[in-house]
Amino acid sequence: MKKLLQLFILFLGASVSAQIQAPQPSPSAKVEQMVGLTTVTLDYSRPAMRGRTIFGDLVPYGEIWRTGANENTVISFSDDVEIQGQTLKAGKYAIYTIPNKDSWEVIFYKSTNNWGNPQNWDESMVAKKAKAEVVKLPMEMQSFTILIDELTNDGATLNFLWENTVAFLSFSVPTDKKTMASIDSVMNGPGAGDYYAAAAYYHDAGKDLNKAWDWINKATEANPNAYWMLRKKSLIAADLGKKDEAIKAAKKSLAAAKKAGNQDYVKMNEDSLKEWGAK
Repeated sequence: MKKLLQLFILFLGASVSAQIQAPQPSPSAKVEQMVGLTTVTLDYSRPAMRGRTIFGDLVPYGEIWRTGANENTVISFSDDVEIQGQTLKAGKYAIYTIPNKDSWEVIFYKSTNNWGNPQNWDESMVAKKAKAEVVKLPMEMQSFTILIDELTNDGATLNFLWENTVAFLSFSVPTDKKTMASIDSVMNGPGAGDYYAAAAYYHDAGKDLNKAWDWINKATEANPNAYWMLRKKSLIAADLGKKDEAIKAAKKSLAAAKKAGNQDYVKMNEDSLKEWGAK
């Protein structure tokens, strides 16, 4: 009897924990697209027509629509983008729309944790509103679809397709600005961080200390208050037998570390100065 009871409890636990797997009526979709040098990501659900009239019926004209099904349709931009002459900051937004026969209003909403429309619409959460043009499709699109299309180096178009309608909204990305900044950085030569990294590696790996000395000087010239760079300069100088230079750099590192409140570097510099007999 006890064994039967144990088996019954095991069976009951298995029945409670078992979950039926079945397809969702509005399956989720994820799109990630590089537009120039900007990453654009979409997460949304795709309801189907299933014989229904969509726009003007299931989705009324002139009312805020969740733009899909289930949780928020969410779009994210890795950079600031421009939509109809206005900047939309990099970040994540829920997309709401107000469909009409001839145009849609597309709303980028800062809160992305709603199931459908927000219970209380907060206009202060609206980051951007834009007007999307509408054209008729020559065929029916059974499942709601969002495409990032018409790709160029400088922008793309968001296309919202369902039933026999497509609404499209173009946006621009800062490809030229990012590319020119990259070119300027490379063409102007290594930065202070590059010189520091090279000097630190050469020192720690026991390579050419004269090269390390040259590089660390370039790094600290550009960042005279960087206590971690000054610390490395003092160590390279000490290993090169430049005791005066080592003490000078350590004192500067100590002062900068105290100002920054970094007690680890304070102690390391104090220990080195003591070891080197600094006054």
